[in-house]
Amino acid sequence: MNKKIVVGIDIGGTNTVFGIVERNGKILFDGKIRTSDFDEPEVFVAALYEKINISIKKLGNSHDVMGFGIGAPMGNINKGTIEYPADLPWKGIIPIADIFHKYTDLPVIVTNDANAAAVGEMVYGGAKGMKNFVVITLGTGLGSGFVVDGKLVYGEDGFAGELGHTAIRPGQSNRECGCGRKGCLETYVSASGIKRTLLKIMADSIEPSNLRKVSFEKLDSKMIHEAALKGDKIALKAFKHTGQMLGFKLADVVATTNPEAIFLFGGLALAKDLIFEPAKEYMEEHLLNIYNGKVKLLPSKLTTQNAAVLGASSLVWTSKEV
Repeated sequence: MNKKIVVGIDIGGTNTVFGIVERNGKILFDGKIRTSDFDEPEVFVAALYEKINISIKKLGNSHDVMGFGIGAPMGNINKGTIEYPADLPWKGIIPIADIFHKYTDLPVIVTNDANAAAVGEMVYGGAKGMKNFVVITLGTGLGSGFVVDGKLVYGEDGFAGELGHTAIRPGQSNRECGCGRKGCLETYVSASGIKRTLLKIMADSIEPSNLRKVSFEKLDSKMIHEAALKGDKIALKAFKHTGQMLGFKLADVVATTNPEAIFLFGGLALAKDLIFEPAKEYMEEHLLNIYNGKVKLLPSKLTTQNAAVLGASSLVWTSKEV
């Protein structure tokens, strides 16, 4: 009997990565293409499908492909579309599943990349056996996926759970967000957000920091992390402020969904205690008292290298179509 496999695809603003995945989470083959090289989604899908097909053929004839799972910014599981993505080279509503179906009759399931990460955490990561949890992805922006009573929350239009685009300082923040609003959580709690926070602290302080020598274009969250580990006071303040903002918002999340655990994933989460400690402290401080000490704040158990692919592939494995 042939082994069943699924193709997991993560569409990012710069690169699109894919993997051929067995049900147990083993990635048999992976690859990528540059999303930014394609001005038209139809040309992009044609190039991606060809590369995936070549990869599958290298595995021989002992495998059966069951479907394609796609995680993408503003992916809509109800319609199989990507809608008005801020970080992709294409605008408007992209019927990504329909474009794939020009090449295959197999199931093509599309969802928001953070929702895919949540399903991946449930199938392959630390949320195995949990029915109520939240996954927060801390990358260039802030994504989130909510699982309640064992089901991922999609909402009426398929876009539920956009924690990154809830306001943290309504009416008080001038921080513009890529979504067009001001004061969104991701303008504070993300790789780009901590950079903005650090620059604000620098502007309001004369405290010395080696990061003052770094140009705005070159400064990134990894540099801030490395500086904080070396005891740079401004970098430490930036992490503390970022963690506090996250913790404050997570207290509202707990009141809304009553999760067993909240998982942090992504580059900023790799800072470990620098982000986890202030987030946990501030969350507990602002929790409704019936939840104090009950909600775990945990790092994702999916590795950054393959989490996106596993999350996307798990969409197919958990669907009713397979």
